[in-house]
Amino acid sequence: MNYEEMIKLAEEASKQAYAPYSKFSVGACVLADSGNVYTGCNFENSSFGMAICAERNAIGTAIANGERKINAVAIFSPNMLNCTPCGACRQVMNEFKSDNGLDIIVKGEEGIKIYTIEELLPESFNL
Repeated sequence: MNYEEMIKLAEEASKQAYAPYSKFSVGACVLADSGNVYTGCNFENSSFGMAICAERNAIGTAIANGERKINAVAIFSPNMLNCTPCGACRQVMNEFKSDNGLDIIVKGEEGIKIYTIEELLPESFNL
């Protein structure tokens, strides 16, 4: 699957977001080492700390389906361009990155922009 297709799937997933408090919808698409893709959207709760980001939702779905290595994560929000993941999502992505690394794909002003996990999470915590 190419990164353009992943962004489209993330965009579709963002339409299912439940964001009544922040009004900030996000969708994500995960490409696992197996070649399978998984999508997720953010969902909020009136107890704000209970909200789940789209990226962790999609990664959790991948994990629930037996995946352990992720090659790429596409993120889309209709609220802003260049919507990069929060710190918690970056750490979760790092935990499950493939042996070849992990690309983070976002929609920028001039099309798709690609970051590596190392760019967005330098000197990460690893065991």
